[in-house]
Amino acid sequence: MRVLLLGATGTIGRATARALVADGHEVVCFLRPRAGIGRTLDANAMASLLPGAILRFGDVTDPASLARDAFGGERFDALVTCLASRTGVPRDAWAIDHRANALALAAAREHGVGQVVLLSAICVQRPLLAFQQAKLAFEAELMASGLSWSIVRPTAFFKSLSGQVERLRAGKPFLVFGDGQLTACKPISDDDLARFIAECLTDPCRQNRILPIGGPGEAITPRQQGEELFRLLGRAPRFRQVPVALLDTIIWGLGTLGRAVPSLADKAELARIGRYYATESMLVLDPATGRYDAQATPSTGTETLFDFYARLVAGEAAVDRGDHAVF
Repeated sequence: MRVLLLGATGTIGRATARALVADGHEVVCFLRPRAGIGRTLDANAMASLLPGAILRFGDVTDPASLARDAFGGERFDALVTCLASRTGVPRDAWAIDHRANALALAAAREHGVGQVVLLSAICVQRPLLAFQQAKLAFEAELMASGLSWSIVRPTAFFKSLSGQVERLRAGKPFLVFGDGQLTACKPISDDDLARFIAECLTDPCRQNRILPIGGPGEAITPRQQGEELFRLLGRAPRFRQVPVALLDTIIWGLGTLGRAVPSLADKAELARIGRYYATESMLVLDPATGRYDAQATPSTGTETLFDFYARLVAGEAAVDRGDHAVF
C-alpha cells in the first residue's frame, strides 16, 4: 500500500515507519523542516532515523501545505497518524491532537484515501484534561468521516515509566505517589505497538473499531516497577511516598496565579496531567462499574517493561522522554 505517515519523528512514529516499511508498504513521512525536541533534527538527521521512507516537508497545521507538500496531487491508499501534542496544554492539544488531524483527514478525503489509522490513547476513557478532550473530538470526526478507520488506544509507554533509573543509580529512593499501588498498567514497547498499528492496514478485524492495547504479561504497579529496578541494580529497595494532596496544592496555587500569568496556567495544566497519571490506571475502564479492568485489557507483542529495564540497566537501551517527563 501507499501510506502517508504523520508524526514520524516521535518514538512511536519512528517505530511505525519501520514496521510499515518492513511490511513492504511505500511510506511517505510528512515532517516539519526541523523536528524533535528543541527542533534539533534537520533533514539529514530525520533521514537517518527513517530509513526506507520517503520524506516530505511542510506544515501539518496548514491545509495548503498538506495538499501541496504532503499529498502533492498523488494517490495514497491510507493515512496513518501518530500526531500528538508535545505538552498537552490546551492550545497545543487543540492545535495538534484535534485541528492538525482534522485538516489531514479532510485532505485525505479530498485525495481519495480510503483508510485511516489513528494513534490515540487509552486515557481518553475518562477525559478530564484538554488533550484527552481534543483527541476524543477528532476520534468522533474520524468515525463519522465515511472512511475505513482504526483507532488504536495504547496503554503506558516504556519511556514514560523509565525516568528514575539515574535517581536509583545515584542512591536515591524510588518516588511513588501514595503507596505506589494506586494505579496499574500493561506497558507496551514502541516496536510491539508499531507492529499492531501497521497490521491495522491489512486486518479487517481491526477496521472500524476502537482498539485498546497493552503489552504482554500482567498489569504492574509503580511499586512493582521500583522493586524490579532495585533488583536489577543489585540494591535494597527504598521508596519515598509523595502524597497526592501535594499535587492538589500545586495545582491550586498555579491555577490561581495562572489567571494573571498565562505561563503559570500552562504549568497548572501540566500538574493536572501529572496528577491524572498518578491516580488513574492505564487499563480498560469498565463503564458499568467505573473500575479499571486488567483482564479486559488486550495484550500484544513480546517485550515486557521488565525486559526493557534489564536492557536499560545494562546500557543496551536508552530512553528519550522529552517533554513528557514527570521525574
